[in-house]
Amino acid sequence: MAQTQETQRVAIVTGGAGGLGFAIAERLADQGHVVAIWDLDEERAGAAAARLPKAHGYGVDVTDRAAVDAAMSRVVDEFGPLGILVNSAGHNGPLEAFADYPFDGWRFVMTLNLDAVFHCCQAGVREMLKTGYGRIVNLASIAGKEGNPNAVAYSASKAGVIGLTKSVGKELATTQIRVNCVTPAAIETEMLSQLTPEFKAFVTSKIPVGRLGRAEEVASLVAWLASEECSFSTGAVFDVSGGRATY
Repeated sequence: MAQTQETQRVAIVTGGAGGLGFAIAERLADQGHVVAIWDLDEERAGAAAARLPKAHGYGVDVTDRAAVDAAMSRVVDEFGPLGILVNSAGHNGPLEAFADYPFDGWRFVMTLNLDAVFHCCQAGVREMLKTGYGRIVNLASIAGKEGNPNAVAYSASKAGVIGLTKSVGKELATTQIRVNCVTPAAIETEMLSQLTPEFKAFVTSKIPVGRLGRAEEVASLVAWLASEECSFSTGAVFDVSGGRATY
């Protein structure tokens, strides 16, 4: 099948200054899209954007609903209608036995990994409904399907992202807005440094391919989900787990 020429879109990538987010931002920028990199650290966002063509950095606290709305308006005012939104910002949170899991750690992870996705998706959908077109890709995790021991907040938050994606995708199915998520297994990024060597070995041992994933492998899938070619898939969960996923 012949490849179609992608229309240049305005794209927002949260958590785009590093890790998976930067790999995704880089892939979208290489395809000609105008990429707005959102990161809590504005200086870091600007430095990341400076490494890419047609990219711009913004300091945005995605857990702050008002800040998300303001940043969304600013991006649209400066570059035009929103075409692509990728929610990549997230955190592993504490690794603790459930009986001792700290509630402040639970709240931190749920606020960043789930509440922020709600804020960004809602602001993004409101913009996309104005043009009738859009692509939203949420970064969930294999942990959201299977659960990881000693990572209850992370697992629960990513399961929530899967449920949110399915709900919004179905609601918007009769429009040209597509909402999907990906469920990576452990990927070799700076976020992995948050894990203990023992936990890193544990998650790697569960991957049939026998290695950690690479950021560019996830970015490739996200780029397709963010494209015009992704026209019949919505409210769906796409595995990128080296064979770990069983459903």
